[in-house]
Amino acid sequence: MGRGSFSARLLVGFMALDGLIFFPDRHVPAPPPGVEERRFTTADGVRLHAWWAPPPPSGPVLLWSHGNAGNIGGRAAVLEALIQRGLGVFAYDYRGYGRSTGQPTEAGVYRDAEAAYDTVRAEPIPASRLVCFGESLGGAVSVHLATERPCAALVLVATFTRLRDVAWAHYGPLGLLVGDRFDSLTRIGKLRAPVLIAHGDQDEVVPFPLGERLFAAAPEPKHFVRVPGALHNDVLDDPDLLDTIATFARDSRR
Repeated sequence: MGRGSFSARLLVGFMALDGLIFFPDRHVPAPPPGVEERRFTTADGVRLHAWWAPPPPSGPVLLWSHGNAGNIGGRAAVLEALIQRGLGVFAYDYRGYGRSTGQPTEAGVYRDAEAAYDTVRAEPIPASRLVCFGESLGGAVSVHLATERPCAALVLVATFTRLRDVAWAHYGPLGLLVGDRFDSLTRIGKLRAPVLIAHGDQDEVVPFPLGERLFAAAPEPKHFVRVPGALHNDVLDDPDLLDTIATFARDSRR
């Protein structure tokens, strides 16, 4: 779930090991102009790769956790569009993706997000300017991070309540075999920061009602954006949504 292809392999993966949920691409192009490459290490010794676009003075920074397919290279156009809107962006690849070492697991990608957070804070960027930003599966990663570490706000795009709810939407009762993986529905109630949730109303991968359910479970202050006509993989191509994200990030600085 992300800006890569979605297939039956993914749903089979839902019902198997954590490693079968992830579909990484190892090829990463050169970063866009003005974007720096960074390397950093997780608490369990995995070496990760990231793209860093520093913010303007006092500007907010999006810590971007991407979807389950591809790598940061597939997000270059959106990253540039966010930079043009006055945001700093730290986009990293999970373990096993792009130039990052290791193999992805649910627990592992949570550690990756925490290491990315620590790296951004060391720039130094205060928590009051750091916005956790997750798309699709990365939304679950960002919910976990935002409920474990202080941040200015949380932005979720095309994400879900629990992984098994996505599997249920496609395969019915077989979705229960997923268990409790990536359970944002339970975690989001612990959030202590403003949240923006956006979802395409034609999302063919993560059904739109799952975004609504996650929003209903989130505490205030919160804001929901319905993106008319957007599918799963093109929702971030909507310029109005990017404008909304940029405004929300700036307004959430404390």
